[in-house]
Parts: sequence; C-alpha cells; structure tokens
Amino acid sequence: MNRVRLAAVLLAVVLGSAVAGCAPAPEPAAPAGNAAGCAKGALQTRTAGTLTFGTDQPAYAPWFADDDPASGKGFESALAYAIAGELGYAKDKVTWVRVPFNAAIQPGPKTYDLDLNQFSITDERRNAVDFSSPYYDVKQTVITLASSPIAGATSIAQLKGAKLGAQVGTTSLDALNEQIAPTTKAAVFTTNDDAKLALQNGQIDGLVVDLPTAFYITGAELDNGKIIGQLPPSAGTPEQFGAVLDKGSPLTGCVSAAVDRLRTAGTLAALEKQWLASAGAAPELK
Repeated sequence: MNRVRLAAVLLAVVLGSAVAGCAPAPEPAAPAGNAAGCAKGALQTRTAGTLTFGTDQPAYAPWFADDDPASGKGFESALAYAIAGELGYAKDKVTWVRVPFNAAIQPGPKTYDLDLNQFSITDERRNAVDFSSPYYDVKQTVITLASSPIAGATSIAQLKGAKLGAQVGTTSLDALNEQIAPTTKAAVFTTNDDAKLALQNGQIDGLVVDLPTAFYITGAELDNGKIIGQLPPSAGTPEQFGAVLDKGSPLTGCVSAAVDRLRTAGTLAALEKQWLASAGAAPELK
C-alpha cells in the first residue's frame, strides 16, 4: 500500500471514530410494565385524552352508589378512578357509558375502553373479549326471604327441589346450574331487579348472587331478606372479577399493569375494606 493511500485509510478511521463518538446513545429499553404504549394519559383510547368506562344500568350497590357510576362511590366506581389515575387520567378525563351486562361481553365493536360490572373471568368469555388482571375474588351466595320454604336450608341437597333464579349471562347462573343442579329448571332474569321482584312475588324460592350483593340486597332492599349460605369454591383457580376490554385491545396490558400496581400498593385491599367489608361472611353450604 503506498503512503498516500495509507494516509487516506487512517484519516477515514479517525473520522469514523469521531462521528461514532458524537452519535446519540441508543434509547434504553422501557421498564417492564411501562411500555411506550402505556405512557400516562396517552393511551389509544376511543376518544383521545379521555378514558371511557362502561357499566350496566342500573348499577348496583355496593359496587356503585345510587346508580351513579361517575360518583366515585362504591367499590367498582372507586376502582375505576384508581385505575384511571394509574394510567394518567384525571377524574374530569373519565367518561361513562351504559352497556347491558350480556352485550358487554359479546364479540364486536365496543362503546367503551374498559367495562367494570362484576365480570367473572372465564375461558369461554376470553374467546370474545379481553380481561384485565383480576381485582376481586368471588363467592357465590344463595339468598331468600325469611318466609320462604327454603329459609332453613343448610345444605345444597336441601336446595335441589327449590325454584331458584339468577341473572342471565352471569357466573351466578352457572353456579346455580352446576353446583346446585336443581331438579326444576332455573329461572333466568334480565336484571337482578327483575329477580328480586320475582322473589318477593313468590315466583322463585331463592336467588343466587355474589356475596357483597347478597348482603346488600338482603340488608337494604328486601324486607325479611335472608342469606342461606355461600356455595363452596370450585376446584382450581378461584372465580375472580376482571375489567372487560375489546378482544385484542391495545389497552389490555396497560390496564392489567395498573390493576397489579393497585394490588401491590394495597389499594385494592383498602377499597375492599371501605366498600365491601360490611358484607362479612356467610356459612358455606355443603
């Protein structure tokens, strides 16, 4: 190699090193659970800058207060604003839409970003929608009136001949059919209000709902309401509530991470104590 060519090569090496030294350093990888798509207040929501929650109408206590999901009162209303805060949305950047329970978990376009309405996480439902990480462990409970022929029942066997009911599309109805397996076909109702009316009118002997709802209905909405007992937990993973999102939603991971942070921080436990602790416990039916 002649001297002129050697000098040119050396100059190129020096210049290349100088340019490399001035180049910006590569961006560090985003920490787990804090991907770029979860940047605070900048999610791919239905309406830019706004987080839209869905729930049924009426929205029942103790999950919501006075059928007003925007109040921040009741376990799921308070939870919604806690999730929104984790995602960077102030209360005035949160809106609500009403979606019938069954419609919210059907395939197809959604009117909400996420829906909170005591949706139990099931494999079957996962075929149509996404779920967030669970935020509440569920216990299914049988309620009745003190005057009902099953008021003194203490076992599942004593309920098999009863006329029982539950809301359509719920895991309460599944638990009724699978765990009690009554000899009379279960009555199915569009809402728990319809079911309560049927109980009051003597059309059914008892109603299956989750435990906090059972305590509220028997204590605040029914004269002489009575909790018979809770159904035993099924084998394997306990029944749990999760937020519902559109299938393949870009928000699912972000919402799950927010729920996980609320659990780790003790916020879920605090909300449960504030809004659901009064429910207490009920005897387990064998």
